[in-house]
Amino acid sequence: MYLRETKRRNADGSTVSYLALAQNERDPVTGVPRARVIHRFGRADQVDRDALARLVRSISRFLDPAEAVAATVSGEVSIIESRSMGSSWLADRLWERLEIGKTIIAQAGGRRLEAERVERASFAMVANRLSVKPLSKLAGCEWVAERAFIEGLAEVSDDACYRAMDFLHAALPGLQERVFFTVASLLDLEVDLLFFDTSSTYWETDRLPEELQDEGEQTDNDQELDQEPALVESGRRRYSKNSKDHRPDLPQVVVGMAVTRKGIPVRVWTFPGNASDQVIIRKVKDDLRGWNLARVIWVLDRGFTSERNRRYLQRAGGHYIVGEKLRSDSKEANAALARQGRYHTVEGNLRVKQVRIDDGTYRDRFVICHNPERADRDRTVREQILDRLAQEIHHADGLAPSKRSELYGALSTKPAYKRFLRKTPTGKLRIDRAAVAKEAKLDGKFLLRTSDETLSPADLAEGYKALYEAERGWRDLKHTIDMRPAYHRREDRIEAHVQLCWLALLLMRVAETEADDTWRNLRNELDRMHLVTLATNEGTVAQRTELTPGHRHILGALKLPEPPRFHDLTPAAE
Repeated sequence: MYLRETKRRNADGSTVSYLALAQNERDPVTGVPRARVIHRFGRADQVDRDALARLVRSISRFLDPAEAVAATVSGEVSIIESRSMGSSWLADRLWERLEIGKTIIAQAGGRRLEAERVERASFAMVANRLSVKPLSKLAGCEWVAERAFIEGLAEVSDDACYRAMDFLHAALPGLQERVFFTVASLLDLEVDLLFFDTSSTYWETDRLPEELQDEGEQTDNDQELDQEPALVESGRRRYSKNSKDHRPDLPQVVVGMAVTRKGIPVRVWTFPGNASDQVIIRKVKDDLRGWNLARVIWVLDRGFTSERNRRYLQRAGGHYIVGEKLRSDSKEANAALARQGRYHTVEGNLRVKQVRIDDGTYRDRFVICHNPERADRDRTVREQILDRLAQEIHHADGLAPSKRSELYGALSTKPAYKRFLRKTPTGKLRIDRAAVAKEAKLDGKFLLRTSDETLSPADLAEGYKALYEAERGWRDLKHTIDMRPAYHRREDRIEAHVQLCWLALLLMRVAETEADDTWRNLRNELDRMHLVTLATNEGTVAQRTELTPGHRHILGALKLPEPPRFHDLTPAAE
């Protein structure tokens, strides 16, 4: 099928051209091919060229990107390469909008060319974390050179990447602060409410534990909080039995992250792998206080509920919202749960009840939150556990005392069973109905404690629910950006690797927030955009493929211009 041009000579000697879409068919009798007109476009000088362009774009949607571009070039064409460019180009525009590259160049100082190389290498490593399959630094160099289009960076070496990481580590204090205030200003973020949580990540190593553990070093939670330890942020790997990844056989670092209520990660910290959450919070509080934030309310998980931590957060006018463990020995928490009062319905089906235990100096408020749907789920799960427990012990009365003790010990190792299992004075195993009744009173509830007097109970409940955004950040860091596995040996590069992952998460969240879609969906659509390099009779040209409606929707949502159609044009030698 092809576009056919026919010419007709008029009586006055002028020539008129006509365009038609035709297809060659072989005559079944004579075997001679002949043209069959499928559609007539009319006179060539009057044809609707916009309609022809739309037809070409429509057909190109069903072609490989390189084939689509090659089909529009006259003469002999050689396809040199085709690189994905959509997601990296969008990330580069956000990198530019948030002034991250500008900040890196300013921090680098010295020669402008070298500073720009550092900035481009840093962005390339961040862009790779946002790709479908994040790679190591060495494999990432091949990705830049052969598979992806990074504007201003045709290739990069692993040495250049490591130099950029070394600079990034040295420039972290100024870079983090500048990025924080730039992002907060450009995105109009509310930074009076910060959500903080910690996680850990492990490092692959072939070294023995004792090679990484300093002699006489403190282990988990063996520092007393009243000693006011001077904890210095560090990337040091340490072994810990409290690995959140359940890999105590590998060294780890603890990573802390602060996000806004919209889920934008504004800063990430890296600490030794055996640092406790209770000590880390002091370092984080002091760091952000140094940024002169007027008022910050910390929303923290249940790991930070000690009284010393809470009072420390109140210094210099700060406040907190922390979750309290429902099943704890806290007299205040138990008193709050036992207090009578009326629930008030807030957003959705969430009900809240405010309780004040004391009127002392600190005047902490408790807010009991109840979700009926969560209560139904808790009750269903408990009934399933009780059914399985009943099956486990239904034959226990017929066992010898020693065998019953063995069964009791085995069942007690499972927390779900231990909570509802009791042993009678005669050694028989029974379901603890009193424990069941006590547990039923907690169905669908969670308990909050706050020092702030200005927030309503509804604000407190909704604010704490937003801690989910920090948890979502951890999932994306570990499973989308692939913060691990990592094989760095030097401590500064471990920390630099974490910060590169933070910058990738920052760009991802900004894109998701403004486009109101997940990064996976955005990337899947953007990766359809390719930069195709062709060698023609006229020279070499690098041209992007046509934009799809999905591309235009994403660019419009993020208020970004269309990428340039041509990126390189080298005329053929005379």
